[in-house]
Amino acid sequence: MRVHLVDGTYELFRHHFALPSHRDASGVEVAAVRGVMGTVLNLLEEGATHLGVATDHVIESFRNDLWPGYKTSAGIDPELLAQFEPLEDALRALGVTVWPMVELEADDALGAAAAVAAADARVEQVVICTPDKDLAQAVVGERVVQLDRRKGTVRDEAGVVERFGVAPGSIPDWLALVGDSADGFPGLPGWGTKTAATVLARYGRVEEIPPDPGEWDVAVRGREKLAATLAERRDEAALFKLLATLRTDADVGAVDDWLWRGPSPDLHRWCERLGAARMADRAEHLAQLRSPR
Repeated sequence: MRVHLVDGTYELFRHHFALPSHRDASGVEVAAVRGVMGTVLNLLEEGATHLGVATDHVIESFRNDLWPGYKTSAGIDPELLAQFEPLEDALRALGVTVWPMVELEADDALGAAAAVAAADARVEQVVICTPDKDLAQAVVGERVVQLDRRKGTVRDEAGVVERFGVAPGSIPDWLALVGDSADGFPGLPGWGTKTAATVLARYGRVEEIPPDPGEWDVAVRGREKLAATLAERRDEAALFKLLATLRTDADVGAVDDWLWRGPSPDLHRWCERLGAARMADRAEHLAQLRSPR
């Protein structure tokens, strides 16, 4: 079997900014919910059987307690924020497993689910549906891959190395050095993407980089200054690495829990609200096709 793990937060943001406004009978904006529901239903129609969607039910997480500049819900369109809970409820009506994160983040749930699925011998491949660079650390060979559905591209371990210059296991270290503006931490001064990749390709982890630049056996310019910055800011680098490292202890259940068994009767009500009545018909037809004869 193949397991599909969907970044619901990414999908909700993507559809919110890509689709024209659509309001329900009460005047509530639901265009992004409608868009994500269509995406998930398409996945099912394309053959997905075991599927989970992770969302940031609350944008803030435990990471905000560790770094004051970490991303928050401040400045996010209220009409976008208001669609998270309806999306979760609509997906449940579709019969899809949903992981709404509060203390942790959607990325943590995806990382945890990828680890659970990869440990199941029955699973041939785990497909993480998101282009988010944070999830590159969860990629394993060709067994756990990232899928960018918008571009139609798949990134396996070789693709991670080609894109970032480091193996998946070094992605948190790479982000610790170069920073992540989307998540709100700056990295270390002077450490650019290519320099960080060159050094980490040799040493793997921030902790393994020699403190004495004279011991570096990689060709980078300004190594003395880079080493001095790292020595002065090792605590910051360790913190940024912690922020960038996925937590894999999220409670996501087991692979069998994610099997799609068809929609609930409540899906019709949701599809009427979304102005997409045909979605319910499509889901029911697909469930009939998959039901044992």
